[in-house]
Amino acid sequence: MQRIRVLVVDDHRIFAESLAAALAAEQDVEVAAAGSGPAALRCLERGVAEGRRFDVVLVDADLGAPMSGGNGEVAAALSGDGSATENAVGGIPLVSRVRADYPQLRSVVLAERDDPRHAAAALQAGAGGWVAKDCSLSRLLQVIRGVLKDETHLSPGLLTGVLRELTATRKHRTESERLVESLTPREREVLRCMVAGLGRKAVAERLYLSPHTVRTHMQNVLGKLGVHSTLAAVALARRAGVGPVELEPAPAR
Repeated sequence: MQRIRVLVVDDHRIFAESLAAALAAEQDVEVAAAGSGPAALRCLERGVAEGRRFDVVLVDADLGAPMSGGNGEVAAALSGDGSATENAVGGIPLVSRVRADYPQLRSVVLAERDDPRHAAAALQAGAGGWVAKDCSLSRLLQVIRGVLKDETHLSPGLLTGVLRELTATRKHRTESERLVESLTPREREVLRCMVAGLGRKAVAERLYLSPHTVRTHMQNVLGKLGVHSTLAAVALARRAGVGPVELEPAPAR
């Protein structure tokens, strides 16, 4: 019999241990528990090192402090393109990190309440479902086995709201893409530098431009994108799928 390895991630110790014990009573399920995102990542790394990879991770929607570092900006919830923004929401950053670091691992978010916006963000982050914490054990096992077949699980009451959120997100992304397309090639270069977090002086050095010219380009970028700050421009760029410029040293002139 092939066993399913499940990792429960919840900073409420009693709940995590109770759920792990209930799941472990199943003959084909092997369970471990972690009390935080960093602890979960260490557990996943250890599993890989020992040749005992996990199959499914169950993540508390209200998991404590967000993480930082790693692949992508996992210390935040997701925007329309699947990239991170500054609006950190519970366990969604961990789901994003898991998707980036362990593509074969399936994630399910366990929530105390239905929230279409956060459920949609969880699905965009790579979760296979958003499930109530008080659901029956048989329902949870159905979800665990379902996500391993690439099924997506949501409660019927969430479906309409989640579809509405995903549709709105796609609309915002399309508008963002249209605005970015209005930029000149040089302005797009400057925007990518902004996404990478480079200041005016660093952009000038990288693109061999004067600070005054860079300032003009940045003003043009903000104007064409219809925003009033670098942070807003970066958020819009990410919705449009614009990535940061590579930060390797520029070649000598």
